[in-house]
Amino acid sequence: TLISLVIAVSFCAFTAQNASLNRFRHWLAPLLAAPHSAIALGFAFLVAPSGWIMRLLSPWATGYDRPPTDIITIQDPLGLALVAGLLLKEVPYLILMILAATSQVAVAPTLATARSLGQRPAIAWIKTIFPQVYPQIRLPVFAVLAFSLSVVDMALILGPGTAPPLAVLAVRWFANFNLTLYYPAAAAAMLQLVLVALCITLWRLMERPVSRLALRWIEHGGSNRLGGSLVSAAGWLAVLLGVLGIVSLIGMSLWAFAGIWRFPDALPTNWRITQFDTLVQNVLAPAITTVFIAITTVILALLLALGCLENEQRQGLHPGKAIVWMLYVPLLAPQIAFLFGVQVLLIRLNLDGTLLAVIWIHTIFVMPYVFLSLADPFRSLDPRYIAGAAALGASPLRIFLAIKLPLLTRPLLAAAAVGFAVSVTLYLPTLFAGSGRVVTLTTEAVTLSDGADRRITGMLVLFQSALPLAAYALALSIPAILFANRRGLAR
Repeated sequence: TLISLVIAVSFCAFTAQNASLNRFRHWLAPLLAAPHSAIALGFAFLVAPSGWIMRLLSPWATGYDRPPTDIITIQDPLGLALVAGLLLKEVPYLILMILAATSQVAVAPTLATARSLGQRPAIAWIKTIFPQVYPQIRLPVFAVLAFSLSVVDMALILGPGTAPPLAVLAVRWFANFNLTLYYPAAAAAMLQLVLVALCITLWRLMERPVSRLALRWIEHGGSNRLGGSLVSAAGWLAVLLGVLGIVSLIGMSLWAFAGIWRFPDALPTNWRITQFDTLVQNVLAPAITTVFIAITTVILALLLALGCLENEQRQGLHPGKAIVWMLYVPLLAPQIAFLFGVQVLLIRLNLDGTLLAVIWIHTIFVMPYVFLSLADPFRSLDPRYIAGAAALGASPLRIFLAIKLPLLTRPLLAAAAVGFAVSVTLYLPTLFAGSGRVVTLTTEAVTLSDGADRRITGMLVLFQSALPLAAYALALSIPAILFANRRGLAR
């Protein structure tokens, strides 16, 4: 989490006044849209002893004509591959959160003032803009910390297998046929919750001494040449991570079209487009299930979010910070800590392993993203539109349907795309609520990640990445088509 935050902040500072590097921000979309398991599978193929990097370097640079057996690059004991895989996902997310927060800060005049005092552009951004931005991104940082501590799908693919992360160990015990292991599994799940709470508390406690040191550094002034060089290096590291993420997805997706691809060939010896139909048939059922669950979940989340926001406006309510923290509970609490309890509840209700149970549990995780995506646009609607419609005799329902929803078309579609992408990525909730009987692209990809046909895995990664991207593309294109003659709504 700390490395992700440093790299994300450095990238935003590095590109703040560099127009030529701003185009790299557009590459955030595919990385944010791709599920964690898809990134992990692609990265595993990229850095594995028989992976793409080793193929590109062999045999001319390494001398290997067969995959080396004495090199461990994934599932290493220190978990370095897992750290790198998490960086590929969390750095783009934090960059997006920082960019969203800077829209509420007067960046240009603040940077101009700092530059007039002799500060370098990147250092000026860190000294003047980041202190204003950090309070707004504290919750996303905590969400990254909680996720990194309790991730399961990426840990199963990239993390160490012997002495695995605690969340993986708890899942293994829960999935064991020996019911006596449920007791240590429950204890491990509670320990995971305590661990996340302690780490978030420690992070919060460390903010005060760090802020004091930072204040002294800011007041000291100076040109900070070394600091500027370090920020530039970290900014370029963010670019490198983005390139690695894109290449990881491309490399794994190539397996969907590969015929014979032996080591050390950098590309397949031949391509088998004819087998594409067969591979599609293998992943079609999980893909249909994934799309159905995601669309149903998004519809439910949108109805709930719109109902809450409309009721809030009609009743004149002003929710406090406690409501926001409640919305973040599914994101801050480790999934393993409460999913087993949810499964027990579903068993008692005789809903365990059903599609309805999976949709319900997905809604719990999708709802925070949808609500937070819609809250600000809904609350910032110009009240004169509502007042004008009410003066003409329109009922509250008609105002909602005929005025508010059309004005909110773009935010609604953006929230739907975000919710769809989140639903596609969910692994552990699907596994617990579905009891292994509801198969989605993500659960299938993690199951087949170890020792399965790479062509099928490549097809799964291709579908996993394509579905969220298609949702984002529709969210961007539909308003432009619907409101082509209304410039303000089409933008």
